[in-house]
Amino acid sequence: MPFVGLGLHVLVALFFAVHVVRTGQQTYWLFILFSFPLLGSIVYFVAIYLPNSRLERGARKVVRHAVKALDPTRELRDARAAFEYTPTAQNQMRLAAALLEAGVADESADTYEACLTGPFASDLDIRFGAARACVEARRFTDAVQHCNRIRSSNDAYRPEPVALLRARALAGAGRTPEAREEFESALQRFGSFESRAEFAIWAAQSGDKGTATRLQAEIEQATRRWNRHNRELNAALMRRLQDAFAGLNRTA
Repeated sequence: MPFVGLGLHVLVALFFAVHVVRTGQQTYWLFILFSFPLLGSIVYFVAIYLPNSRLERGARKVVRHAVKALDPTRELRDARAAFEYTPTAQNQMRLAAALLEAGVADESADTYEACLTGPFASDLDIRFGAARACVEARRFTDAVQHCNRIRSSNDAYRPEPVALLRARALAGAGRTPEAREEFESALQRFGSFESRAEFAIWAAQSGDKGTATRLQAEIEQATRRWNRHNRELNAALMRRLQDAFAGLNRTA
C-alpha cells in the first residue's frame, strides 16, 4: 500500500509538471514537484494551478455577482471616494465607468467627457465610454459625434460595437434612414447575434413589424442551439429584445 500511495503522488506531480511546461511556469517548480511530490503538488495546486483554473475564475465571478447583489453601489462609492481623495485621470475614468454601471448616465457622460479634455483626449476607450453613456443619457447627438470621432481616428477600433452604438444613437436622434442603413450594414458585415438583436429591437420599437418578425425568426433559430453560458452572456440583450417585442405586440 505505501507503494500505491507513492505512485499516486508521483502521478499527481507528473500532471502538474506537464502543466508547468505547457504554461511556461518557472522551471524550479519541476525540482520542487519531483523532490517533494506530495507537498510540492499541494503547494503548486494552491499557488499556481487553482488561481488560473476555470474553477477559480468561476468562483471569482460568483463572488463578484454576490457582492454586487448585496451591495450594488459599492463600486460607485469606492470609485467616487478614490477620485475625491486622489483626483487622477485614472480614478476619473474609473468613476465614469462605475457611474455608467450604476445607471447614473448623465453624470457618467459628463465625467467621461471631462476625461477627454486632458492628456487622454485621443483615447478611444474613453470616447467609446462617453458614447455609451450619452446613449444611455439620451444625449443622442453627442453620442453620434463621439462615434464619428472614433471612426475618423481609427475605423478598425471595435467596429461592430461602434456601428451598433452609432445606429442606436442615430435612431434616438430621429435620423431614421441613417439608423436603418447603419443597422443593415452592421448585420451584413458581422452577422452576429448582437447585430441581429439590436436591429430587431430597433425595428420593433419603430413599428416595423415585417423586419422585426423576420429577425425574430432568425434569432429564435440561432438561440435554440445555445448552451447555458451563451444564455447567461446575452441575458441583458435578450431582456431588451423581449421587452421590445412585448411593446410591439401591445400596439399591434
